[in-house]
Amino acid sequence: MIFPKDSTFIIGEIGVNHNASMDIAKELIIGAAEAGANAVKFQKRTPHMSLPPEKWDVIRDTPFGPMKSIEYRQKMEFSWSQFEELMSFAWERGLYCFASPWDIQAANGLASIGNPIYKVASATLTNIPLLEAIAAIKAPVIVSTGMSDLDMVRKAIGIFQSHGVPELGILACTSTYPAPVESLNLRRIYTLKNMYPECVIGYSGHEVGLWTTLCAVAMGARIVERHITLDRAMKGSDHAASVELRGFELLCREIRQFEAARGDGALKIQECEYADIARLRGSPFPLTGATRHQ
Repeated sequence: MIFPKDSTFIIGEIGVNHNASMDIAKELIIGAAEAGANAVKFQKRTPHMSLPPEKWDVIRDTPFGPMKSIEYRQKMEFSWSQFEELMSFAWERGLYCFASPWDIQAANGLASIGNPIYKVASATLTNIPLLEAIAAIKAPVIVSTGMSDLDMVRKAIGIFQSHGVPELGILACTSTYPAPVESLNLRRIYTLKNMYPECVIGYSGHEVGLWTTLCAVAMGARIVERHITLDRAMKGSDHAASVELRGFELLCREIRQFEAARGDGALKIQECEYADIARLRGSPFPLTGATRHQ
């Protein structure tokens, strides 16, 4: 099993924040490992398949200057050998490294190199042929539900359930970058837990700040995904809605502190209280109930 039962599976979403640099990608992997995350995630596209032809020649502003959209997409893609190198680099540091495929060719290519988890990005949740292709791989899947209503979510999750994927995670998500606090609707975590008690429910955040993600964990999110970057001021589509490595380290630490504080809910005297029982109640014993009055 990849997703733990008693702790939060924390994902550092590198996405396209590597700006086509292996050095930046590795620096982010190192930062995620040092922060205490469980995994890092990238995005994988086959540019001529995932970008509609009518958009190929559209000029866009990029970290490399103005260029055609298709040229930008091609420049941003790591080769399969580079992606295998990143997977090994992450694994050596105790992290899963996986990707969200944006087209069927990318999904099949990931399968050929042993990609351990498949992420369905919110933008591809309604791409039924892609979902079918991912489900056929029979690997763990995480689905983000941004930009989607109840019927869309049910249809997508039904595909993966019908194929019997070994583990299925579903993330509450708002797909705006950055997302306003009032749009987060964290109660969707409860809705998804009630709808799919057999699945692992989590949260993918694009908001500014950390406290809302901590709230999501307190509300029961068992998977957490946040975009990470070296610098939120870097040029690129996702940097501004990302968390810098110092903030990501703080987030991971606070999540682990919450897990330690959560406890089992039993009403009992804690061992650390014994000294205060002796000092404040005048007894060296943790007196409770009638058993101490015999």
